[in-house]
This record gives sequence, C-alpha cells and structure tokens, in this order.
Amino acid sequence: MRTAGNKTKPQEKPDWANTISELRRKLNLSQTTFGRRLHSSAMAISRWERGAQEPPAGSYIQLGNLAGDPLCWYFWGRAGLRSEELMRVMPRLRERLVRGNSVRVEMAHAGGGERKAKATQLVAIPLLQMTAASHGGKGDSSSVLHDAPVESMIAAPTDWCPNPSATTCLRVHGNSTAPLILDGYIIAVDSEQTEHAALEGKIVIAWQKEMGLTVTRLQRFGQEEVLQPENRDYETVLLDGKQQWKILAKVLWWIGKAP
Repeated sequence: MRTAGNKTKPQEKPDWANTISELRRKLNLSQTTFGRRLHSSAMAISRWERGAQEPPAGSYIQLGNLAGDPLCWYFWGRAGLRSEELMRVMPRLRERLVRGNSVRVEMAHAGGGERKAKATQLVAIPLLQMTAASHGGKGDSSSVLHDAPVESMIAAPTDWCPNPSATTCLRVHGNSTAPLILDGYIIAVDSEQTEHAALEGKIVIAWQKEMGLTVTRLQRFGQEEVLQPENRDYETVLLDGKQQWKILAKVLWWIGKAP
C-alpha cells in the first residue's frame, strides 16, 4: 500500500514529445489540423505528444518542413539525416531557409543580353528506402508510403510538388514503364492524388498484397479500368475488384542517370 510519502513520480516525457507539442502550440493548430498537415491522424499526434509512440522518419521530415529554421535541424536529425547530407542536396540551405522549409534561390538565365535573377522556392522531399516494381515484378509490400525509412533528401521546386507534405520519392525496379521510366530511376509521388477519375491516363503507384508497389499507367476502356505498362511486352492488369488493387499515389516526375 502506498503512503502519501511514497507517491510514484510521474514519468517524464521524451524530449521529442515535448518539442512536437511546443511546435503545434506555436503554430496554433489543433491535433486534427496538425495531423492533416503531417499526413497523420489526430490519434497519432496525441501518441507522439504523450511520448507513447515516436514518429516515423517521414513524419519527422515533415515536422522539420513545418518548423522551419532552426528547429528543422532537430527534427531532421531525429529522422537520421545529418546536416552535411542536407547541405549537399540543398546548397546554402542554412543561410536561406525560411518558414515551411522553402529556400529562395537566385537563378540566372543563360543566353545573350542582360541576365535577370529569378527567385524560386525549393522544398526538401524524402527519398524513401522503398522500391516500386514494374509489371511482373514485386515491389515493397507496405501500402503506407510515409512510414518507410528515409535514405536521403532531394530538393525540388515547389511548383513541382502541389502537395509537399504528401510528396515522397522512391526507386523503380524493372522496365515495364520504358522508355519513359527505366530501371533504377527515382520517381516523386503524391499520395494526396488517388481519385481514379482524375488519374485516368496518368502514371500512378498501385499496390496489391501479393505484388506490392507497382509503377504503371491507369487507363479506362469503356467501363473497365486497367493498369497498362508503357512497354507492350508486359501484360495489362484488369482492375476487376478480385485482386484488390489500390491506387496509392500519382507519379509527379522522375529523374535518372544520363547514359
């Protein structure tokens, strides 16, 4: 039996839990709105702030995006990213960082005559340790893109990323999307864009339990929807409900090494 003199001392919350709570209060956001910006639920935010569950790496990166300089460095560090890695992919980041993880960069246009500087904005996008396979191959099994470990960061203009908090990058394995997207390319995907009607004819990330993540093109022929490879040497997949395919994201753009 406990006496008044033997009260259990309340367990202290981890430093990261307090820092997340302070950021949310500073932004004057409810847990629901805060979670929406981080592509998470209000329940997840509550667990983070209570110290019951630590955010995954992808959420830490988005927390850094919301926090801005200098707090972003703390959150990105929790994601396992070192400042020197970020400086390599985003030159002059520390000096030019502003709220929302945007960077104003002066760009000089090539050509004759007077050069005019144009200010643009960059955002940091996590490159996940995930692979989307082409038709016939098997990609990563997880259907939750934002929970994957982070390999590195990629800087991109804001107008390339309509929903920065929902944008991630992953690698492609296979050549069913050739000649557009080749084996080893990196693709940027937007997991806010999943409505089939708006994605007709677009390259998407689809997921199925046995095949995992697949990069493909969503097409409609009459009343039927199919996943159609660019390379006609691969088979088309009919979305008839039996195999339970899901559209997880729209492919925004891709990058690859020069030959």
